[in-house]
Amino acid sequence: MRSLVHTGRVQLVSSWRSDRITRTADGLVVHAGEQRLPPVDEIIVATGLRPDLQMLSELRLGLDSAVEAPTALAPLIDPNLHSCGTVRPHGVNELSHPEPDFYIVGIKSYGRAPTFLLLTGYEQARSVTAALAGDWDAAQHVELVLPATGVCSGPVAAGNGEANSCCGPAISVHAVAQELDLTSRLIPLTPQ
Repeated sequence: MRSLVHTGRVQLVSSWRSDRITRTADGLVVHAGEQRLPPVDEIIVATGLRPDLQMLSELRLGLDSAVEAPTALAPLIDPNLHSCGTVRPHGVNELSHPEPDFYIVGIKSYGRAPTFLLLTGYEQARSVTAALAGDWDAAQHVELVLPATGVCSGPVAAGNGEANSCCGPAISVHAVAQELDLTSRLIPLTPQ
């Protein structure tokens, strides 16, 4: 995409608040009040992500103002400085808030940063679960080792037809919590 923008084949328009799109004989025209962009064949929109934290409004959260992630985690995941391949594994220390024993794990912990890897979320859940169980040594010990590329992929391995992925099998946080008798301390962030 960067090379297409650099060579002028694609025009990058940022901070545009469209209010309507019309179809003309020349293509799609995007309008913002009285302003309009030239007709195009295709529109690609990168709207970003912002987690809904409204249900947590009564808790004492420590969130970075730019990334909306825990303050200790934000510098590690800042998309202006990092890609998913450069974010080091992290756990309970980076996920803590001023509210005692409260942690946000998974993609919601990354706030608006687009650098989340599922494997990182597994490590977060493991570390926080250990902390809630009172095993601080296990909570502090990072068990995740990312591949050299830092990213998980699942291309078919040559010749055997099986998927090849660094991510391994799925881990159920609820199964781990049940084993450690922590289910009463888990707050579901999505409907069950």
